[in-house]
Amino acid sequence: MQVCASHLLGFLEMPTDNVQWKIAGINHMAWLDLYPEIKRRAAAKNAAALAPGGEKHWDMVRYEMMRHFGYYITESSEHNAEYTPYWIKAKYPQLVDQFNIPLDEYPRRCRDQISRWATMREDLLKDQSLTHERTHEYGSYIIEAMETDVPYRIAGNVLNNGLITNLPSKAVVEVACLVDRNGVQPTFVGELPPQLAALNQTNINPQILTVEAAFSRKREDIYHAAYLDPHTSAELSLDDIRKLCDDLIEAHGPMMPKFS
Repeated sequence: MQVCASHLLGFLEMPTDNVQWKIAGINHMAWLDLYPEIKRRAAAKNAAALAPGGEKHWDMVRYEMMRHFGYYITESSEHNAEYTPYWIKAKYPQLVDQFNIPLDEYPRRCRDQISRWATMREDLLKDQSLTHERTHEYGSYIIEAMETDVPYRIAGNVLNNGLITNLPSKAVVEVACLVDRNGVQPTFVGELPPQLAALNQTNINPQILTVEAAFSRKREDIYHAAYLDPHTSAELSLDDIRKLCDDLIEAHGPMMPKFS
């Protein structure tokens, strides 16, 4: 989220300094409102990429989502293809290549991280000249703001409690938050545009039901969560989803809590 606006503007060759923005929604599916010129440039870049001989780029799914729903979304294109039912489809296999969706991105990233951890361990144990540089991640800035009482603004994930009025109160939402000695204080948003709230709700439904399953330890609650996942339900029958859940529970074996 921290680099969402700057990456978008930089890739569209627009200035990134002195820019203000508002983002609200849920984690991995929050929405950025944009000026028409940004939308025009994004649509033109995707049109060029989709033309015969066009050069594919890394953000085609998000640009296409913006064309249809009117807003830019915070999470990367490859993950957005997983969170919505429009992109990875047995009936339309050409979409994966057409919109440059790297299906192996997450497993590949995990393998790379595991490989780097081995090197990192040796560096931490043996390299006496290690240095540390602050990154864009929020952790150190939150601690600093709470200790010094110098305010800092973040996009935080907090219990809704009426912050976004057309999403459930027990959902966790992502909104602008002020951090100081009083802790993390979320700001009121009001209503999201209805099409955005509806897309958020499709992901909130299985999230809430997954939490229910974690507390109840009932397989039926796992089934309910999986039945309502927007991508799963677009591709599989209810019986297929149920069997897949059983297979996954059994495959994880002792790592999983006992489900009745």
